[in-house]
Amino acid sequence: MPEPRQLALDINSRRHQLNLDVRVTLLDALREHANLPGTKKGCDHGQCGACTVHVDGERVLSCLTLAAQVEGRQVTTIEGLQAADGVMHAVQTAFIEHDAFQCGYCTPGQIMSAVACIREGHADTDEDIREYMSGNICRCGAYPHIVTAVRDAASRLKKEAAL
Repeated sequence: MPEPRQLALDINSRRHQLNLDVRVTLLDALREHANLPGTKKGCDHGQCGACTVHVDGERVLSCLTLAAQVEGRQVTTIEGLQAADGVMHAVQTAFIEHDAFQCGYCTPGQIMSAVACIREGHADTDEDIREYMSGNICRCGAYPHIVTAVRDAASRLKKEAAL
């Protein structure tokens, strides 16, 4: 067994000092060691998107990423999207307003992918949104509401940027 290693992970603008086996995934580090349970473990094979987080602004599947790989990089989880004053991100608000979830299990990963979808400019059409979001599975079938929420959030963010 490899010896645990001290890792300094920057998660949601906060430094976490974690003593981890180098084989621990980012997903397990977040949930079991950093006490951030919002990121979900779905398939644990990178096929469902429930574990999506951002690393240096890019979406990654945390179940396929080793925690040691993100040392020195900025990790953002669903818990880190909300502003310091408690205001929810526009995507979070749109998901609530458009009922873009049913059981809610996939919602954190869906929201993290939606934020990246908008930021990367893939939210111009419903087809673009569906294509970009296709790596996130919703077993409840809330896809039409998810697309509507992403479209609405993209519009809101575009208007805010124009101000």
